[in-house]
Amino acid sequence: MGFLSGQKVLEEVTSAINGKVRVVKSLALGTYIQVEGLTQSGGVVYGVWKSTLSKAKRRKPEVLNCLILGLGGGSAATLIKKYWPRAQVVGVDIDPLIVKMGRKYLGLKDLKVIFSDAADFLKKSKKKFDLILIDTYIGYEFPKKFEGESFLKNVKKSLVPFGIAVFNRLYMADRRAMAVRFGEKLDNVFKKVERVYPEANVMFLCYN
Repeated sequence: MGFLSGQKVLEEVTSAINGKVRVVKSLALGTYIQVEGLTQSGGVVYGVWKSTLSKAKRRKPEVLNCLILGLGGGSAATLIKKYWPRAQVVGVDIDPLIVKMGRKYLGLKDLKVIFSDAADFLKKSKKKFDLILIDTYIGYEFPKKFEGESFLKNVKKSLVPFGIAVFNRLYMADRRAMAVRFGEKLDNVFKKVERVYPEANVMFLCYN
């Protein structure tokens, strides 16, 4: 596939879960994965997580156990290893195809991957983590079950004392009101919620 406006499509596949998945190489943004036209891993998403996790690093200098719900192509996982080299990372994702693309094109490696629904995994999990990242979008949609009180409380109970949970939400146009309402739910569950606004996202850093 050739370059078009400085972009080259490296691979395009259809996922039963995420729909159209496209791997793009851009002169400006490098290689990234799009789901239904929205960048899901790499590119601007890497930048979003980089600015957020650099702040989390200042709040929590040492992380030994990290859980990523919605691993995707692994942008956040790569950064975890950069900021906390000693961290053991567990990634959970419902779509093996996205993870396969991350391994093939974005250098995703050095972590344990579990293919499961994130809510089901957390409900059964007994392990505690220093840091939990929640990025459970399917394309532009954030499934309602990940906004429910039971899921949010399961995230909280899975944190060690003074652990941090980071939720990624889109924060553009009609998505802003939904993100604000979600933040209010987090305020009712966690002891403290800090908001970070990189790109067209709002990242909620939640402390227990």
